[in-house]
Amino acid sequence: MSATFLRKMADLFDVAGLFLHLGATAFGGPVAHLALMEQEVVIKRGWISRPEFLEMLDIVNPIPGPNPAEMAVLIGYRRAGWPGLLLGGICFILPAVLIVSGIGWAYLRFGSLPPAEGMLYGIKPVIIAVLVQAMWHLGRAAIKTRLLGIVCAGATALSCLSNSPLAVLVIAGMFMVLARATLRSVKTEPGVTPLLGAKSGLGPLVPVAAVAPFSLWPMFLFFFKVGAVMFGSGYVLLVFLHTDFVEQRQWLTNGQLLDAIAVGQFTPGPLLSTATFIGYVLGGPRAAFVATVAVFLPAFVLVAISKPVLPRLRHSQTACAFFDGVNVASLALIAVVTWHLGSIVLVDWLTISLAVASAVWLLFYRVNSTWLILGGAAVGLARFVFQYGMGI
Repeated sequence: MSATFLRKMADLFDVAGLFLHLGATAFGGPVAHLALMEQEVVIKRGWISRPEFLEMLDIVNPIPGPNPAEMAVLIGYRRAGWPGLLLGGICFILPAVLIVSGIGWAYLRFGSLPPAEGMLYGIKPVIIAVLVQAMWHLGRAAIKTRLLGIVCAGATALSCLSNSPLAVLVIAGMFMVLARATLRSVKTEPGVTPLLGAKSGLGPLVPVAAVAPFSLWPMFLFFFKVGAVMFGSGYVLLVFLHTDFVEQRQWLTNGQLLDAIAVGQFTPGPLLSTATFIGYVLGGPRAAFVATVAVFLPAFVLVAISKPVLPRLRHSQTACAFFDGVNVASLALIAVVTWHLGSIVLVDWLTISLAVASAVWLLFYRVNSTWLILGGAAVGLARFVFQYGMGI
């Protein structure tokens, strides 16, 4: 065997080892995942310089989908070529997929037992607080001007009137493109509230009957679509799931949706492993595999095809305006769904107290959400034991 072949194989083993390790141990969300990647590939291993790492981050930021998984794909490509591109992404995702699949099995097997229901009772208010924290951080980053604040308010109103999250994202993005173009031409800020807050013929946001029984192909198309258009935050997946799987198809309940987000939150790796859990709950291991492939596939494809295009997009005022509008619309969609789910979950003094206390710990003390979720589970279990022991 030639030295070149051996070197390439060594690079592939390096990529696989690194991202299997990160995928199994990276808790804390996208920011923490990216910080760990920088620590490993820049400081410890010296594969790339910090300016190169930041340049790669600039490449993946405008791409829809999970940025940490996309960075794993790009770093794998930089280290070991096209085989590294596939191996980096797959190895980063695989540990979370296996862990979440195991949790999906346990959820179906034990989730309806009283002790498990007690733990989930305590976990769900914490997830509401996690969503509030996500909105706070996304809002601070996304609402950079008064115009974007107005667009966010209009997108919030529109999301209450529409059953199409994708339409809200596109309308907000296009509106920002038009608004920025108008501002550049007349040097004044136009009134935007009537346009964005208007009805738009998208239909009311009301529950409808399930259109069809569960099947793999519609689920694949749904998760592929979400993976291809998910801007702003991984929590946008929650919005699409609520609209499509809860309200329209009625494949999931609101409680199951919150359980799925909780699983994605307290397991390592990307939040989109939530799709694996939902696939398992809906159709077992085969559906879990299909959902996982569908939601992550766009990240591989978009990174592979976008490298020569994105440097130009970053300098395009039109593209930047569109992404700004999409990001604030993502915030609006998450806020509306969080309000709806909160009204279902926060039903007594204990759940309200758990949500408020968790929000304070997350926002002011930056406690890892995993510990709060475990604490919520302990409180819920203690409540169950108390009620069971007291015969309530």
